[in-house]
Amino acid sequence: MISVPALTMSAAINQALREEMRRDERVIVLGQDVGLFGGAFLVTRGLIEEFGPERVRDMPISEAAIIGCAVGAALLGWRPVAEMQYSDFVTCGFDQIANQAAKIHLMSGGQATVPMVLRLPIGAIEHGAQHDQSPEAWFVHTPGLKVVIPSTPSDARGLLKAAIRDDHPVVFCEHKALYGTKSVGGRAGDEPMIEPEDTAEMTDPDDAPIPLGLADVKRKGADVTVVATALMVHRALEAADQLAKVGISLEVIDPRTLVPLDLNTILASVEKTGRAVVVTEEARTGGAGAEISARISEDGFSLLDSPVARLGAADVPLPFSGPVQQALLPSVADIATACRRLVRR
Repeated sequence: MISVPALTMSAAINQALREEMRRDERVIVLGQDVGLFGGAFLVTRGLIEEFGPERVRDMPISEAAIIGCAVGAALLGWRPVAEMQYSDFVTCGFDQIANQAAKIHLMSGGQATVPMVLRLPIGAIEHGAQHDQSPEAWFVHTPGLKVVIPSTPSDARGLLKAAIRDDHPVVFCEHKALYGTKSVGGRAGDEPMIEPEDTAEMTDPDDAPIPLGLADVKRKGADVTVVATALMVHRALEAADQLAKVGISLEVIDPRTLVPLDLNTILASVEKTGRAVVVTEEARTGGAGAEISARISEDGFSLLDSPVARLGAADVPLPFSGPVQQALLPSVADIATACRRLVRR
């Protein structure tokens, strides 16, 4: 068995792609510069050398064409994995994913399926308003799509394998600041730190995928349930370490998939703690965090001792400035403060 946590998240994703491409010749990769250069964040580096240009296809600078080709290929029996250089650019191909991929199965009366994965690098890394968004809520709001958002290398690897094998379209959100992360709570940097040899000889095609719709309790606790996604999982764990020193115990839950959402695991935790804080990096208004908060309030109202607290980014486009970006995003201190307020009620 391979020690996946020793890999960076980018290497774990690369490894999952290799394993699935070796396991199933219908799996193909397409996107801008995914072959020759290995993708904008080098996640697909080395794949074209092993699988060739027929299965690792460099595409024109057209998101509509990339996603449209993926939809068409999926309808013809392939299992395409399409990459957007940045999640922000998906707006140029939104019709293809929201009006075509998401709806074809239902509109065909179940006769057609679209087994494709759309990989989206999300999150703020000081690249500005058109390159640093976290748009996962767009897809949560689109019936017919599954939405995955891992926070660790092992989760990214297992969830991507499951996404590729799924018979329906999956939007796979990867936080850019976590590509270099090796473990839960590890250092988060935007350098992918991957070489092809890191994964080319370290594959285990029989390693089990992680089922979509299954949350993970990253840390057990008794006083406050913190539901966090992507980079915010790491910040929540840091806040948990800080609050443990003053006798406040946080239970940190990573949903891992937003659609389907594992509400049972979340509510089981809330039943124990009586308090909930939901933390996401997306803009606070109308986000996936708002949906999770609403589900907890609706289905777990009798379990709550306090109203659900919700943290998200300020409702403004993110600037290039790193310090200003961080001021607009939920911090470790913000999470700790929100938890302290609930315990004091």
